[in-house]
Amino acid sequence: MKLAALTRIEKDAKRLREIIGILAKYGLVDWLKGINYEWIQHRLVGPEGQKLADLQQSVRLRLALSELGTTFIKLGQMLSTRGDLVGQRVAGELKILQSNTPADTPEQVRSTFLADLGKPPEEIFSKFDPNPIASASIGQVHRAVLHDGSEVIVKVQHAGITNTVHRDLEIMAGLADLAEHHATPLRPYQPIATTSEFRRTLLRELDFTRELRNLHQFAENFKESETVRFPTVYPEFSSQRVLTMEWLDGESVADAEKMRAKGVDLAQFAERGAKMYLDMIFRDGFYHADPHPGNLLVMPDGVVGVLDCGMVGRLDGALREDFEGMLLAAVNGDADELTDYITRLGEVPASVSRDALRAEVGDFASEYLTQSMSDFDLSGALKGLIDIIRSYKIILPSSCSMLLKVLVMLEGTACDLDPKFSLAELFKPYYTQAMRRKISPERLWHRTQRAVRDWDRLIDVFPRDMADVLSRVRKGSFDVNLQHRRMDTIVNRLVMGVLSAALFVGSAELWSAEVKPVWWGVSVPGAVGCGVAVWLGFQLVQAIRKTGRLHQKD
Repeated sequence: MKLAALTRIEKDAKRLREIIGILAKYGLVDWLKGINYEWIQHRLVGPEGQKLADLQQSVRLRLALSELGTTFIKLGQMLSTRGDLVGQRVAGELKILQSNTPADTPEQVRSTFLADLGKPPEEIFSKFDPNPIASASIGQVHRAVLHDGSEVIVKVQHAGITNTVHRDLEIMAGLADLAEHHATPLRPYQPIATTSEFRRTLLRELDFTRELRNLHQFAENFKESETVRFPTVYPEFSSQRVLTMEWLDGESVADAEKMRAKGVDLAQFAERGAKMYLDMIFRDGFYHADPHPGNLLVMPDGVVGVLDCGMVGRLDGALREDFEGMLLAAVNGDADELTDYITRLGEVPASVSRDALRAEVGDFASEYLTQSMSDFDLSGALKGLIDIIRSYKIILPSSCSMLLKVLVMLEGTACDLDPKFSLAELFKPYYTQAMRRKISPERLWHRTQRAVRDWDRLIDVFPRDMADVLSRVRKGSFDVNLQHRRMDTIVNRLVMGVLSAALFVGSAELWSAEVKPVWWGVSVPGAVGCGVAVWLGFQLVQAIRKTGRLHQKD
């Protein structure tokens, strides 16, 4: 483990020094103190020789991630969806992470077109503005006109961004590996699993053909709707690093006051936008995962225009059913059922008291039980639920965490447009549909079929597996393999404790027998041995205290 992690981070020592330097600048490298590795510790020294890892910890995580660049900004944006991991305060701060990446030069843009499409932009389009209208962390956006007169926007990936992201991901994976095994305070955040999830998400976002397919899917799902519009895409003018899509004629709702001054019916727009998202989630199981105002346009006749479909979420049938059940239990104030859904959806530590969790969920549910559907604060309820989940160190699936974040952000965006808006009120028809699905004959039939298949598979394999086990027992080749997390640490401490005790007892015997040489009536070997034993015992106590209180279970 250690060799693999260090190989990853040492491949680009210059970038690693830059990362550690920025983290140290913001006081975010305390966790590196526990890594007993000279190559890293040597670089945790400031210009005056002080250890950077000993500097006072800072709360300025957002600024540090912003300064670290594209990959870390994207990491922060992903963590903003994981309130169950990092807490609501940190997640809320990370939501405002933005990147003002400098735009590529026209020559670099031209090179990207030639490499991906085989032609320069001036041949593909009748007009192409070389000056971008926006530049984000991964790409920049240009206006253009096709030869048939259609106005389009062209999203072009920044030159060299792929290599930069891959390099940072390797370093990040190495640091996550070290953090998981050496930084006890960070283990509840699951550094390795979180980094792996982030790697998959970011590499998908680097492939613009995925966003093209997302837009196709959304357009197909809403082809019958007259109130929702997604930009048409042009596959023949798109590639992995270039995406050409229709220019939507509308105005962003990011400035609600400006829209009100123009007489826009924002209450109607908020309702249409919210219904669109609820259809995506509960009807299609495929939803736009970034519902902030900058991605929503007011088009003529109040049509909702949707931009930036690179970040999406998916719900399979089982997860959607469980999530609907959890929401229904929350709305109905059913603490027992809500607790069951939480423990079923999440990864619950073995040390968690189910009774204590059930009692706290019951207190939470009682706060919302008396609220009518029109007054029900769904966003507040979801935030409170996330706080409970995090306090018990329960880890939700990333798809579930993202969905919770989308619903909270959706209600916040809609309330900015219409202070009287109630997402729970709009949820009524979906509530009814969910109840019907739970008791529908079709669902019962599918569950029966699945149960029959599972039992058939069990009946088929059980005799063979049992015969194999009995055969191994008779031959004496039956092994039971047990794995225990951090066993190496436990064994090391146990050995150190035994050695310390043995050294102290042996040295005390030398001291009492006045084994020579003797100085002032004290056996020198005995005194030295006792001193070393006491020092080793002190080191052992310090090591235990770093991982928590002496009597705290690991």
